[in-house]
Amino acid sequence: MNKQLQYSGLLAVGMAGIAGGFSIGGLLKRLRRPTPNQILNQVKRAFLKEAPIEGSWIEMKKSPLQKFALRTDVYYGGITRYEDGQLVQYEFLADANTGSILDIYRL
Repeated sequence: MNKQLQYSGLLAVGMAGIAGGFSIGGLLKRLRRPTPNQILNQVKRAFLKEAPIEGSWIEMKKSPLQKFALRTDVYYGGITRYEDGQLVQYEFLADANTGSILDIYRL
């Protein structure tokens, strides 16, 4: 019976360690900021679902953005592709902290 208590204790400690590891791993993943190239690749994948692209770019330096009460750092980027035989350019803004696309507009 004493060995059962030891095994139960070890099992509880092991389970707590595993749960803690997953929690810390999730926290580290959320704290990791996307690189400009990761953000650009995300936008390119989305555009490639519709049509081939001719070119793309992203600024490697963060720029501050304030829109009403929202303040954040953003990356500016762009995509170029052909639509109906004409070259069309799009620009986008991406949140530098999360990688979320805040705006995409046609020029």
